[in-house]
Amino acid sequence: KKLREETSAGVADCRRALEESDNNMKKAREWLLKKGLEKAEKKADREVKAGAVFSYVHHTGRIGSMVALACETDFVAKTDEFQHLGKELAMQVAAARPTSIEMLLDQDYMRDPAKKITDVIKEVIGKLGENIVVLDFKIVEV
Repeated sequence: KKLREETSAGVADCRRALEESDNNMKKAREWLLKKGLEKAEKKADREVKAGAVFSYVHHTGRIGSMVALACETDFVAKTDEFQHLGKELAMQVAAARPTSIEMLLDQDYMRDPAKKITDVIKEVIGKLGENIVVLDFKIVEV
């Protein structure tokens, strides 16, 4: 139950992860992450037809950003995980000021420099089971 709460993975996946890792929580989380990344790679070619635009304005009010994030269905676009990802990406864009989508995807994630933005997106793809793509972003500065 604890592993499921921490990872949002399915019950069967959590049970299998714990079996594969001899009930070691750390190894089970790693197993689930690896499985999620494999799922994400399989879904990379699927068409995205839904999504949302997310914005972030820094507390100083001097910089803001907007990110267009796409997924396959409206159902997934409304999930907490997708919404959180969109907000995090908008904040990342405002903080790191990338000049292209490729540059954004290759940046270190501001909350965990051990991960790249592309890894963060793949983790959400693994959890939600749909392809997710950053379509565009804009930065506005005073």
